[in-house]
Amino acid sequence: MNIKSESLSRRTFLRGTGVALALPWFETFAAGAPSSDETPKRFLSVYHPDGVGLPLKSDPAWKDWCWFPRGGEKDFELTKVLDVLQPLRNDITIYSGLSHPAARQVHGHSNADQYLTGAPIGGSGPYQNSISLDQVYAEYAGDFTRHSSLVMSTNGGVGGPRGAQTQSFNREGRPIPAMNKPKEIFDMLFVTSGKDAAARLARSKSALDLLTEHTRSLARDLSSKDQETLKQYLDAVRDTELKLAKAQKWIDTPIPKVDTRNLHLNAEPKEAKLYFQTMYELIYLAFLSDSTRVATFQLGRENGEGPHDLLSLAVGLGAAHGLTHEVKKPNGWKNLGTYNRYQAAEFGRFVQRLKDTQEPTGKGNMLDNTFAMHGSASSSFHLSRNYPIISAGGKNLGFTTTVDLKFGKGNEDNQAGAGIDTDAGWHGKVEVEELPLAKLFVTVLQRLGIKTNSFGGYTGSLSRV
Repeated sequence: MNIKSESLSRRTFLRGTGVALALPWFETFAAGAPSSDETPKRFLSVYHPDGVGLPLKSDPAWKDWCWFPRGGEKDFELTKVLDVLQPLRNDITIYSGLSHPAARQVHGHSNADQYLTGAPIGGSGPYQNSISLDQVYAEYAGDFTRHSSLVMSTNGGVGGPRGAQTQSFNREGRPIPAMNKPKEIFDMLFVTSGKDAAARLARSKSALDLLTEHTRSLARDLSSKDQETLKQYLDAVRDTELKLAKAQKWIDTPIPKVDTRNLHLNAEPKEAKLYFQTMYELIYLAFLSDSTRVATFQLGRENGEGPHDLLSLAVGLGAAHGLTHEVKKPNGWKNLGTYNRYQAAEFGRFVQRLKDTQEPTGKGNMLDNTFAMHGSASSSFHLSRNYPIISAGGKNLGFTTTVDLKFGKGNEDNQAGAGIDTDAGWHGKVEVEELPLAKLFVTVLQRLGIKTNSFGGYTGSLSRV
């Protein structure tokens, strides 16, 4: 890799009045044509608690509201839960038959901590986690970016053992606090080096207002292609700035200690939706500016109230966790499926954003060089098996797309654990054979450029991925 290209493309900032904005890669500043390893390889994991709806095939709800698709590996048909991803059909893969062996007898309320680690933390007693998948890659990719990783969640912080509010764990197995305030995340993309810079930024409400002169000066030195890249990037920054105030109002709204189904919020539901979209937009900006190549986003705490519940209320439903307990009530499967559909739609919006953005280095679009996962460590009613996972992108990294991949044996129709609506199901006998999710993680790490054949105590990768 050319040293000059490295320093100018990844360490270049717009600067003005103590504020600095990281910039994407520009061909103008490269000493020569970019080498193959200059195109960033990115990883994102989005986690949603409480699992998904899996009605029995004999239930009328199965046709429309089962999370997993129907049909074969290539000719699969998305149900109403995931049909919002149909426009991205050629860019996604759906997985079944994968789980962490150490978590299969752990109640879903306690398993989020293990999703990216696979550690045998158990359901009670002494607790020791291990490094998460994202942080393994962050240790490698962090050398090329300003931030080794971006750790986000709706609840923020770390939570407690077996009640994580973060998906990321360091080499010692300690949780890495998640950020949940959009303004703080946005400001992290800016460097306030002057003592009055923060005050100026607060008064102006826009970092771009403080960088106008330098933006014009920089644009004059850029090629026409780079000028378009700069405009696209600054438009995205400006759009996100406009959303921040409303999104922040929602996350700052206190949650009264009352039945959340009767909760009246000061921040309107549309602001809850805006918060969700803004958090995704921040990941997009972080990737586009190459501020980081690794991100995690947890959409709520298992068995927890708070922002997670408010997101389900925002789409006209009851508390999110309660939806999993009411599947046998009228429209129960539909309600849970509708919430899962909302989660998929917002993920799809983000994925489409990556697909619509050309890679600054010119090698495909951003989605081609990004492996984005969306999943949960529970399937039906807190059952820690058959994790529902979607991945998108990664074509330039060697990933297969447009497939519904079923692994293991005995669950070809995804009916293992289906129809469960009580806690009696989670500790039942394992009647099917599933493969360790760690094998997918090994594959992911290898495609991201890390030489390894093991993760979490398991060796080998997955075929067909």
